[in-house]
Amino acid sequence: MLKQKESPESVLIPDQEKEAIAQLEQILSLESSQLRLVASNGEEIAIPESVYSLLGQVVQAMTSGQAISIVRHNRELTTQEAANILNVSRPFLVKLLEKGEIPYIKVGSHRRILFQDLIIYKEQRKVKRRQLLDQLIEMTEEAGLYEE
Repeated sequence: MLKQKESPESVLIPDQEKEAIAQLEQILSLESSQLRLVASNGEEIAIPESVYSLLGQVVQAMTSGQAISIVRHNRELTTQEAANILNVSRPFLVKLLEKGEIPYIKVGSHRRILFQDLIIYKEQRKVKRRQLLDQLIEMTEEAGLYEE
């Protein structure tokens, strides 16, 4: 059975594994391939489509140099973990929490944020930024400052 870690640790490709990861990406990119997992005792099992899809995304991100973290949606994060995911400082995140922009709970004197609440905030922030950018483009077009 796989041991599950509680903290969302990022994984980068070690230099000695780069070639093997690149080969795996090539295999996963073939749409017709049906991968099978082979245990040490020789037992084989087909990899389910959902796992296959996730594995493909992970391998593709790793080969492009991105760090990968896998976090359960119902996981409670510390303020530092949440700040790292949003790529903001911990004090800035605490201000967002205190303003009520992201729900949180207190465990003793510590704040905890549900991963799913953090992702909802992140998506809402992305939509709001897109809307503001669209408004800015529209204003510059109306003022004749935006050339097509």
